Amino acid sequence: MIEVKDIYKTFGDNDVLKGISATFQTGKNNLIIGGSGSGKTTMLKCIVGLHEPTKGQVFFDGENFTEMDFEQRVPIRTQIGMLFQNSALFDSMTVEENIMFPLNLFTNQSIAEKRDRANFCLERVNLKDRNKLYPAELSGGMKKRVGIARAISMEPKYLFVDEPNSGLDPKTSILIDELIAELTVEYDMTTVVVTHDMNSVMGIGDHIIFLHQGQKWWEGSNKEIAHTDNKELNDFVFASKFMQAAKEKL
Repeated sequence: MIEVKDIYKTFGDNDVLKGISATFQTGKNNLIIGGSGSGKTTMLKCIVGLHEPTKGQVFFDGENFTEMDFEQRVPIRTQIGMLFQNSALFDSMTVEENIMFPLNLFTNQSIAEKRDRANFCLERVNLKDRNKLYPAELSGGMKKRVGIARAISMEPKYLFVDEPNSGLDPKTSILIDELIAELTVEYDMTTVVVTHDMNSVMGIGDHIIFLHQGQKWWEGSNKEIAHTDNKELNDFVFASKFMQAAKEKL
């Protein structure tokens, strides 16, 4: 479980986050949604420590991450898996080498053990025997799956995902969503996903935080989202005619 308590983040004169509190449950797909500039990516970075909050606290299973120094944070950081928006694979490394990268940094495993783990992770994301390919040889969806394989290589307790469906076709996006949802349950992880993809919201949104102008504007599940009278949320989620038609059937 991850708890965020009264988080503020200011860049110069720009107040990006304004007193956000939320709890992200283990074994659930926790989504952060909102329009451009709403603060969702900044919130994600504050949680993982890429940004330091101007004010407020972040707790990982009761441990105050905000008050820790760099060395004290290392044990928690090694339990964090991260899938970046562009997958952030190393172009000069093979698929296998990319997945083994965090294992090289944080474990004392033998080469054989690391390769076994890489093989397991590749098989889990349906990329068996793609070990020796380079990122340039992969499709966008395959790169995302390699990114997920790397993110789970350390068997993390916490998984953070930034715009997993960016640049993907609808069919591949659904496959990525389903894979993230399956792994969340399988590993009993606390998963936090930043997304603007409404298919993700409706498909895997166990718990959703909607940010508007740097504030938590709404909180609930994908089953509740169709029945809210929150104007800003409705304007965001059901902006298209297709989504408006879908809402009427819910």
